[in-house]
Order: sequence, then structure tokens, then C-alpha cells
Amino acid sequence: MSSDVLDVDALLGDQGKHVIACCGSGGVGKTTTAAALALRAAEVHGRRTVVLTIDPARRLAQSLGMEALDNTPRPVAGVRDGSLDAMMLDMKRTFDEVVASHTSKERAAEIFANPFYQAVSSTFSGTQEYMAMEKLGQLRATGQWDLIVLDTPPSRSALDFLDAPARLARLLDGRVIRLLSASTPGARRSMLSLMGASAAVFTRVFNKVLGGHLLTDVAEFTASLEDTFGGFRKRAEATFRALQDDQTSFLVIAAPEPAAVGEAVYFTRRLTEERMPLDGMILNRLTPLAADLSAERALGAAAQLEEADPEDPVAAVLRTHADLARRRAAEERVAARYAAACPEVAQRWLPSLGVEVVDLADLRAFGAAAAGVE
Repeated sequence: MSSDVLDVDALLGDQGKHVIACCGSGGVGKTTTAAALALRAAEVHGRRTVVLTIDPARRLAQSLGMEALDNTPRPVAGVRDGSLDAMMLDMKRTFDEVVASHTSKERAAEIFANPFYQAVSSTFSGTQEYMAMEKLGQLRATGQWDLIVLDTPPSRSALDFLDAPARLARLLDGRVIRLLSASTPGARRSMLSLMGASAAVFTRVFNKVLGGHLLTDVAEFTASLEDTFGGFRKRAEATFRALQDDQTSFLVIAAPEPAAVGEAVYFTRRLTEERMPLDGMILNRLTPLAADLSAERALGAAAQLEEADPEDPVAAVLRTHADLARRRAAEERVAARYAAACPEVAQRWLPSLGVEVVDLADLRAFGAAAAGVE
């Protein structure tokens, strides 16, 4: 393991830090980590904290003592000090909020009814990542919380979190879309009308390949956006710059599995290239060991006991420990690949709690372990 151990409490207690983004591939305990860090920031450091999760699973809401989470921050009951609110991103509602806040009710209703908008806001690749950043911006703008803990969207590639917002912005603010928007009724200089017969061919091809009304839907949608947003690209660029600010911290979350560690290394390098403020890596789900005893020594001791009594129960316990110690050693070898590739990044390795996190007490225990507190 790296000689630099991540000081989680120093990070959570830093009043200059206002956003902590937990990043990594799916299935590494990222959502639980984000919730546990948010709870500890509130209770131990007295911060006004909100955790924004992307995970739709009910277990997080239940562990926070809530029936369900939605797109509005809700207070978490039972927090001992400070304050903690929690919410789950609803990308469709967030997209709707962006539209509603930048146009009139009449124009918003027109956009909401557009089939292309309905598809983009609900299912288009990159929308979730883009809207996570939009929601982050909304939360920061209120000034209601001094710390926002963000559980980033789970993606096949960790790069999606950084790339998808810009991809969506390029689509909605790009040349082809602008060309289509110029073809709507009422446009001053319709590019397609200038193309004459070619425009008819262009339209027929799009209608045949992509559906009879798609071209019209896209054109009407983008025409509505033109004076509503002022350009998606600018919004994406502003979001990207905010992530580079020193008030933001990134934590890479991983598990002792080759794919997860490889993804963590790749994401760490990308964050560094993009000059994102990376503060450390948390490795979850190491096999817990009850004693600091190697597998070899445990097996040797078990063999000695079994010479006197083949059914010795202590020998059986030692053999079980040996199996666990072997597994832990294999996990640490995998995890060491991260330290070898990214020696400058502070780390915190955490053993599995051995139980599913189901309430605030479990989250407190997780947070304490992350902070290195027994």
C-alpha cells in the first residue's frame, strides 16, 4: 500500500471544500461510501451537508431511515450534529427544471410536449451525467449547504462522467442541430429552403431512416432551445471549470478486483490530465481478518493441534482463517497495482463490514472505518 494514507477527516472537515465527488465503476460501494462520508461530515464536523446519489436502489434510502429519495433534498432524521439532506437524481425532472428556469411557461410547455425532447431528457446517452452536473450547479447556487457529496453515475467507462456532458452539449449545440433548427417554419433564412430540391431529398432520407416526424421534432426542439438556453456547450464548459476548482475534491472508489482497480487507475490518470483536484482513493470490500496471522502460520498451528486431536475445533478455526488470509493476500496484490501505477495518490483500504448497510448506525461504522477510527 502507498505510504500516504488518505486523511478522510481532514478532507471532510476542510471548510474550503464544498464538493466531494465519489467516482468509480459500478459495484464498488460508491453510493454507500458517499452516504457514509456525508453523514460523518455532518455529525463529526458539524457541516450542513447534502448527498446527491444516482443509485435508484431503495437500500440507501432505507439506511438513511427514509421511505424513498427523490429529486428534492429531504432532511435525514436521526443525525446527531450538523445537518444532512439526501436526494436521488431524477434526470428527466432536472432537465425539466433547467427548461422551466430559462423560459416562459408557454415555451416550456411547447418544449415538454416535443417528442425529441422527451427522448433526449429520458434516455439519451450522456443525459444522466449532464443532469448530475446541472443538479450539482443548482445545489451550489442555493448556498443552503456548505458541503455537497456527489455519487457520480455508474458507467461502463469512468470516462463517461467527464465526457458525456460535453458530448450531449455538442449534440444539442452542434452544426447539424443548428442546420435543422434553421429549417423550422418562421426561420428568417432557412438553409434547407436555400438548398431547394436537395432539401426535399435530405428530408426524405431522414424521415425514412429515423422516422417520419423526427426531423420536424428535432428542428422544432432546437429552435425552442436557441433562445432558451444560450447554448448547451457553454453550460457544459462552465460545469467542467467548476469541477476543476479547489473547492471540489474527487475521490476514486474501487474494490480489490482487477477490472475495478484497472478502471480506478485509468480514471485517476484522466482526472490528473484534466487538472481535476484528486484527493485520494478508497478501496472497499477487502476480506476482513480477525487476527494478524499469515495463512502459513495458521496452517502450521492447525496441523500441530490436529496431531493431538484430529477434531480439535481450534484447528478448524485456524484453517478457516488461513483460507481468508489467502484471499486477503490475493486482494492486496491486486490492490497494490493501483499504488504502483499511482504512487502519488493517498489511499485508504477498508475491510468489508461483513453485513449489509441497512441503517444510520451501519453508515456511522463505515464512516469511522474510512476515517481510521476504531
